[in-house]
Amino acid sequence: MKWMKFPKRYLIVVLTFISTCVCYIERVGFSIAYTVAADAAGINQSSKGTILSTFYYGYACSQVPGGWAAQKIGGRRVLLLSFVLWSSTCFLVPLDPNRVTVLVVARLLVGVAQGFIFPSIHTVLAQWVPPHERSRSVSLTTSGMYLGAAMGMLVLPSLVKFRGPQSVFLAEAALGVMWSFLWFKYATDPPRSEHQKATATSFGESMLPTKASQKIKAENGPSTVRTSKIPWKKILVSGPVWAIVVNNFTFHYALYVLMNWLPTYFELGLQLSLQEMGFAKMMPYFNMFIFSNIGGVLADHLITKRVMSVTKTRKFLNTVGFIVSSLALMALPIFRTSGGAVLCSSVALGFLALGRAGFAVNHMDIAPKYAGIVMGVSNTAGTLAGIIGVDMTGKLLEAAKAEYSDLSGPESWRAVFYIPGLLCVFSSFIFLLFSTGERIFD
Repeated sequence: MKWMKFPKRYLIVVLTFISTCVCYIERVGFSIAYTVAADAAGINQSSKGTILSTFYYGYACSQVPGGWAAQKIGGRRVLLLSFVLWSSTCFLVPLDPNRVTVLVVARLLVGVAQGFIFPSIHTVLAQWVPPHERSRSVSLTTSGMYLGAAMGMLVLPSLVKFRGPQSVFLAEAALGVMWSFLWFKYATDPPRSEHQKATATSFGESMLPTKASQKIKAENGPSTVRTSKIPWKKILVSGPVWAIVVNNFTFHYALYVLMNWLPTYFELGLQLSLQEMGFAKMMPYFNMFIFSNIGGVLADHLITKRVMSVTKTRKFLNTVGFIVSSLALMALPIFRTSGGAVLCSSVALGFLALGRAGFAVNHMDIAPKYAGIVMGVSNTAGTLAGIIGVDMTGKLLEAAKAEYSDLSGPESWRAVFYIPGLLCVFSSFIFLLFSTGERIFD
């Protein structure tokens, strides 16, 4: 009986939280497993960067189509299809760094499949979660990314050591299949009849045509309250949308560079073994998990208690998060000990996650009906950051290795961490100037 009284929207949020957790176990897992396999095969840093960034090409291609598909056929269905596709790919593909074509095709497929996930999640949450719960719901859901990354960093190096790199692929596929079963069994679309008073904010509205809406249209003629036409031009020229886009780019540039290259920094830059670092190596991502949820709860508190308006709350948390993160990123190469590097990377990623209570929830503030579409547009920029940042970092390190003979000195890594640090400062000012918490799309 207690389970029956558990609000369905909470179950939906928990399941989306688990989905992002599993996705980021996969992403971190590939970088760990591939790095070990590639180093054993003598692959250089530039080539490693190319393979690691291949995922983001596929990911970028499916962001806007993912938002469109979620709008047309439902985020619930698209999310399930995405998980089935990438889990199957992980299960079937061998991890051999010398079979470059196979790896490139596989990572493109996984990227395309996972590109549908976040637009679908935002569409689902915009339907299920009322406005006063959105900050903490989105923060909880997205914090699954960081908990997944932390769990991956903690467990997967040992799995690689004892069972080999291929075992990571199989474990990730098993997790994806298990989540797909849970989503298929428990997830549903929201019943409109329960949320009649909230349609002004699109809460409880299905993005799909329903029999009820078709009946109303038949009775009242061609004019209806809602339309399926997506205001593409208005979205693409909107200042607040571009404020989200710029900050999404910067957030993911910093996140993807650290996610893909932090293992290399620990091993080659600081001469540390990931297996011997214990719990310390997971702290940057666990800190993101903690700060993401702090940001969500704090944002909802400031808004519901009317301490700040929605606009001021988003700007305040975004600015604090990005500015503190920029300082930590630029200080990172100065610290040459395990503790110092873990502290700086933890502060950098933790405050970036805090900043998500600003820009990352703003999709549903300004465009609740088109949250998946706007998320797809902004996440395309975030994915381009992964393509540019991960690949360019490999080239920067290869150039540094040629100049300094190895990657053990701080000068070899300075540009790697200064670039996202400066981007954080720039993005925070853009968000201050152009963002809003008001609804601008009907």
